[in-house]
Amino acid sequence: MVKKITLMLLVVIPLLVLQFTAPLEAAPVKLGSEVLMSSQHDLIEGKRVGLVTNQSGVNSRGESTIEVLSRDQTIQLAALYGPEHGIDGQAPAGEYVESYVHPALGIPVYSLYGQTRMPTEEMLEGVDVLLFDVQDIGARSYTYMSTLNYCMVAAQKYGKAIIVLDRPNPVGGVIAEGPVLEEAYRTFVGVDNLPMAHGMTAGELAQFFNRKIGAQLTVVPMDGYNRSMVFQDTGLQWVPTSPHIPDLDAVFGYMATGLGEGTGISQADNFKWIGGKGVDSQSFAGLLNGSGLPGVTFIPEDRGASGGVRLKITDYHRFNPALTGIYALTYAHGLNGFEVPKSGETVVMFDKIMGTDKIGQFLEQGLSPQQIKAAYEPDLQRFIEERKQYLIYGDGDSLLPDKNREEIKIVVNARVIPFDSAPYIDEHDRTMVPLRAIAEALGAEVGWNGQTRVVTIRRDDKESLFTIDSNTAVFSGVRVSMDTCPVIRNDRTMLPVRYVAESLGAEVDWNQDTMTVSIESE
Repeated sequence: MVKKITLMLLVVIPLLVLQFTAPLEAAPVKLGSEVLMSSQHDLIEGKRVGLVTNQSGVNSRGESTIEVLSRDQTIQLAALYGPEHGIDGQAPAGEYVESYVHPALGIPVYSLYGQTRMPTEEMLEGVDVLLFDVQDIGARSYTYMSTLNYCMVAAQKYGKAIIVLDRPNPVGGVIAEGPVLEEAYRTFVGVDNLPMAHGMTAGELAQFFNRKIGAQLTVVPMDGYNRSMVFQDTGLQWVPTSPHIPDLDAVFGYMATGLGEGTGISQADNFKWIGGKGVDSQSFAGLLNGSGLPGVTFIPEDRGASGGVRLKITDYHRFNPALTGIYALTYAHGLNGFEVPKSGETVVMFDKIMGTDKIGQFLEQGLSPQQIKAAYEPDLQRFIEERKQYLIYGDGDSLLPDKNREEIKIVVNARVIPFDSAPYIDEHDRTMVPLRAIAEALGAEVGWNGQTRVVTIRRDDKESLFTIDSNTAVFSGVRVSMDTCPVIRNDRTMLPVRYVAESLGAEVDWNQDTMTVSIESE
């Protein structure tokens, strides 16, 4: 039963307009809601429209979609539907929201985060088409896209068309990262087989979801958007999507600091700090800064009895929020040995967020963050391949930088070196090559200690020691901190070619145009 709201409650439309504190310049990205009104209006003409939205559902001029549709004389705006936090975005996380009647429009505002999270037949009875216009933040566990999924299921069940008005993925469409959710861990904070960071827009996710749902789905895409964009590139102004996501640093920090549910390792200051009791801030910052994570530095900061770090994002395009979160949680566990939450008859929130219980197992086994990433990488790559058929803004090859799409050549003293395992550029922007091939090309001898996982490379009076999954090397007795780590990939030991060559006294040059590493060795 819809409950009436008192006049003391804020009217939604003025609240939405007030989010914008200054006039906006014309944005290079034209949102799906704007494309709908300008060139695809026939999709809704003459129809009774239900709109799933909240305070983030605004166009580039700051007008709410509620306001735009309520002025449209060719349609009937019949009902509104609000996700978690309510249609005004003010309810705290996890707090149930009641349905009510909109005080200005006199239409029902149905809560999809109260007695039900899926529209019921009664809620959809008075509409012909369901519109979805909500801004996401690009994280699997953020529930707005779960609401989209549930709305699609309901639309299919009750014979309603559903139209998704597309919006940018604020952290970009290039990086997909983290463990892929397993079927046994599907919940409202993980509604489909996605990694933590999926790199998809709402429209692309809708198409991905629909492979299992079969709804009558239309996606109205954006104009001027491409997957390499982060939100700062779009020309749009950020509207806080929920109480703890007031700005873009909170968006980018969400997965980096918010993965420790139930561990005692938690976020603070709207996902800009991570830490916990028993964590030494200086050691924590040293480990994270020494890991070579791209686009971010970590500033040690105590908060009361807890030690931790504050994130300073230096490059929003290269920053990898989900990978940063895995590193932070792993290093924190190494410092304070927190007890890993375990699922039993019920699934604990930690495993719901991870989408698996394997990450908890890996932490207890003492695996390094590099080893944890290597463990989930095969499933992640399968997802990346599967998602290509659902993408709208590019074919998915841009998931990797352009430099990875061409064959990388390694030339030593003017001779191209053949490899039985292809060189690649890792997440730290370093070219990785098979150990033995590059060592032999440089005229060096190779030793391997399986117990310590140390590679020794010797040539003349120079000796270099590299340890698998460690960013610390020893060059002729001098300890060196690298910005990446040697790894074992496809049964091959892969080392960063620049560090190997320069440790042996060689000169290294990179040609971006020809994708060639040239090494001049004595």
